[in-house]
Amino acid sequence: MDKFNAQQRHANMAAIRSKDTKPEMIVRRGLWKRGFRYRLNSPKLPGHPDLVLRKYRTCIFVNGCFWHGHYVALPQVNSEEIIVNSACCKIPKTNREFWVAKIRRNKERDKEEQRRLAEMGWHCITVWECELKPAEREETLESIAFTLNKIWLDDHAIRKPYPELEEEDWMLRAAEDII
Repeated sequence: MDKFNAQQRHANMAAIRSKDTKPEMIVRRGLWKRGFRYRLNSPKLPGHPDLVLRKYRTCIFVNGCFWHGHYVALPQVNSEEIIVNSACCKIPKTNREFWVAKIRRNKERDKEEQRRLAEMGWHCITVWECELKPAEREETLESIAFTLNKIWLDDHAIRKPYPELEEEDWMLRAAEDII
C-alpha cells in the first residue's frame, strides 16, 4: 500500500527532473575540473545525451538506477518469472505491472539509442547513480577520464606505420629536398 494519496504521489513524481540532476552535476563538475569540455543535452543526437564531448566523439548518459533498472532482472513480456531487485533499484510493490513495463521500455529505448549512436560513430559511456556515491565517486570520475583519454589516443593513433628506410636512402631523400 502506498504511503501517499494520489495527489501527493503525483506532486512527488512531477518534482523529479530530467536535467541538472545531482548525479549529472557531480559528473559535470568532475569532468570540468579535469579539463574536459562538453555540451549539454544535444537535441541533434538520438537520446539527447546528458553530456556530449565532440572532441572525443563520446556521449555520456548519467542514469538514475531506478528509472533505468540498474541490475534489475525483468521477466519477458507475459512471463511468470520473478522480478529480481538489485541493491540500488527496487521495483515498487504497488502498481507493479506498470513499473515493470515502464522500466523495461526505458531499458529497451536506452539500448536502441546507444546502438544508433554507435552506428553514427559515437562512443557511449553510461554512468549509474550508485557509482557516484561518495565512497566510489573519485574512482568513477577517474575511470571516465581514463576512458576518454584512451578513446582520443585510439582515434588519433597512426594507422599506417611509416615505411622503414635504409639510412642511406633517408640521407639521399634529405639531400634531394635541399636541392
